[in-house]
Amino acid sequence: MQAERARIWAGNLAEYRQRLENAPGKLKTSGSIVRMVGLVLEAAGFQASIGQRCAIESPEGRPYDAEVVGFNGDRLLLMAASDIQGLAPGARVTPTGRATEVAVGPALLGRVIDGAGRPLDGLGPIRADAHVPLAGRAINPMERAPIRTPLDVGVRAINSLFTVGQGQRMGLFAGSGVGKSVLLGMMARYTSADVTVVGLIGERGREVKEFIENILGPDGRARSVVVAAPADAPALLRLRGAALATAIAEHFRDQGKQVLLLMDSLTRYAMAQREIALAVGEPPATKGYPPSVFAKLPGLVERTGNGREGQGGITAFYTVLTEGDDQQDPIADSARAILDGHVVLSRRLAEQGHYPAIDIEASISRVMPEIVSHEQLKGLHAFKQLYSRYQRNEDLIQVGAYVSGSDPLLDKAIALRPAMEQFLQQDMRTPVPLAPSRDQLLNLLHQAG
Repeated sequence: MQAERARIWAGNLAEYRQRLENAPGKLKTSGSIVRMVGLVLEAAGFQASIGQRCAIESPEGRPYDAEVVGFNGDRLLLMAASDIQGLAPGARVTPTGRATEVAVGPALLGRVIDGAGRPLDGLGPIRADAHVPLAGRAINPMERAPIRTPLDVGVRAINSLFTVGQGQRMGLFAGSGVGKSVLLGMMARYTSADVTVVGLIGERGREVKEFIENILGPDGRARSVVVAAPADAPALLRLRGAALATAIAEHFRDQGKQVLLLMDSLTRYAMAQREIALAVGEPPATKGYPPSVFAKLPGLVERTGNGREGQGGITAFYTVLTEGDDQQDPIADSARAILDGHVVLSRRLAEQGHYPAIDIEASISRVMPEIVSHEQLKGLHAFKQLYSRYQRNEDLIQVGAYVSGSDPLLDKAIALRPAMEQFLQQDMRTPVPLAPSRDQLLNLLHQAG
């Protein structure tokens, strides 16, 4: 497969060179690598624009893929999208004449591809119906359809307390090893959507096959597209992987389908952009992150959501890794501001064996008031009051210092504590639909009188 890919790449490059050489009044169409500093290749002798793809050919004839990420005077700064082992000074560089495009269509369903759109599943080449720009197209915010319909994600605590709407963008915030991937997998399996697009960006390569076989399963995979750009992929490929997953979701949305986009993780996407920005000389600003990182995040997230009236929608879940469980981490803080809600996972609850380990007090769905009944909204507020009252007085209760009757609301919270704990926990193999989740919440509160 590697030899066949190299042969096709070389043939396309030769055809492009011949077309350029026959064009009247042409500029220089190729140059060479003159320097490499860190992850950045410097090329001279030709012109290209930011975001344009370039083909690099070593003296031995081996092809490399790269993209223009900056310039310094008459020198272009390139970032490789593949392993550059063996690349030497003087390697020939030729711009391909176009920005990166994405192959889209029904043929992608059931497939696993890398950040460049190449198959990883050994099922042969992908016959695409069309190609769309990787950067996507902006939608006028006044033309977007509003979020009106609740979405069943199969998780009782989210369905009842943080109801998600079709077209909403949610974040799953957690430190490492707290269960965010498991929760993401539950939603991938139980959420009702026409198409599921999964972006595994910068995570462990081991998780790719496990996610497909253990979480998606044969039925889920048949209506899914998996884009995998693991931690050992070049930074540019990880960046492309997130944009590729989003572009595929946009295509299906424009076809009128309801799409579920799951991206694990938004933090690794930001880290990939940080690698590229620092490599080309951008100064760090906040905890080592350059300003371009905070410009890229909303640019990616705002591409999802509902389309125009009559089109479909993209409901997106992004995992956000909070380093050291710090909720004020700059990426977590920025993501919280641009998303439509967030579910925070607690390490303390996870250590107690409480799954899913959702921190009720710190989580919120910003569109829930618009898509659920007034009765359910009152139930949410009552549940949070009881839960928070118990949490604030837990130490007093545990040591026996609280005197029953001192606080009627706390007395109710103590009486309902076992029922609330049971309500918030759920086996990952057992989905709880939207309507039963709401009914169980209201029944629990009815016991409190």
